[in-house]
Amino acid sequence: MTLPVYHDRDCDLSVIQNKRVLIIGYGSQGRTHALNARDSGVKGIRVALKAGSATRAKAAADGFEVVTVAGGVAWAEVIVVLTSDEAHQSLFRDEIAPNLRAGQALIFAHGLSVNFGLVTPPTDVDVILVSPKGIGPRIRDIYVEGQGVFCLFGVHNDATGAAKTIGLSYAAALGCGRKGILETTFKDECESDLFGEQVVLCGGTRELVSTAFQTLVDAGYPAEVAWFETCYELKLVVDLLFERGMSGGFEKISNTAEYGAYLTGPRVIGDASKAAMQGVLKDVQSGDFVRTLMADYDAGSPDLLARRAALKGNLLDQTKGYLDNLNVIPK
Repeated sequence: MTLPVYHDRDCDLSVIQNKRVLIIGYGSQGRTHALNARDSGVKGIRVALKAGSATRAKAAADGFEVVTVAGGVAWAEVIVVLTSDEAHQSLFRDEIAPNLRAGQALIFAHGLSVNFGLVTPPTDVDVILVSPKGIGPRIRDIYVEGQGVFCLFGVHNDATGAAKTIGLSYAAALGCGRKGILETTFKDECESDLFGEQVVLCGGTRELVSTAFQTLVDAGYPAEVAWFETCYELKLVVDLLFERGMSGGFEKISNTAEYGAYLTGPRVIGDASKAAMQGVLKDVQSGDFVRTLMADYDAGSPDLLARRAALKGNLLDQTKGYLDNLNVIPK
């Protein structure tokens, strides 16, 4: 465990304060980046959005000059790309790349498009990763409270010799230097992020919870009871894991729960599950997942939309809605 960690004392905030910064995108991340940077003294900020963007009015109401991507890139010294990953390829090809000039800095919040070659920045610009670990609105709230969120940072290309200084300065402007800025690479950030999302955070957890819930319901247990035992209590245990670690968390549960976990956990997540995880990691590392993602996106996202629609109205969500209406779920 030897990766460097930086804090505000290691960052020169004046570097980014004296740059012209373009924020491309004004969703949950884009808005947070723009507001935090401005509150940190970065005066030269513009927001680039497409003509029909639903967030144009919001950016303008927040006091930012809204410009085209092409015009903004031509104006800026630092360009922060905060649109969805799958939109990077066409956006970069059509609007960013034709207007780049030597010495500019490109900042990405996720390494996917660079790591997997969806975009190929020219060698005469800095290419930097600044990836706060949190959801946009929460990052903003924590900043306003005087705190910050942890951040991953890396340099893919240092054309000017100042890429690291610029990246750390920008991360500090977001408030990340208050907590910690961990230096890594585009590859490690991107591939570990995709793997974690698919195997644990979004894919694995959802399948584990929904399958356990349905197993109880199919065996005749009430859906309300099954929801509390397989979904609600998950948050309690994850909070313990987060706060106290694996062994420390077990100190706070019953002997029955702890012993049952030792006996049956490996039956659920065993060799077959590990092999499946290794397969997922291979798909991520090889680029197979990104190729599948982009093929669906280029076709209009039919597979994504079909799967999203199929998830609607599931029994687990219906049960939660019912319990919400009864006001029996502890907050």
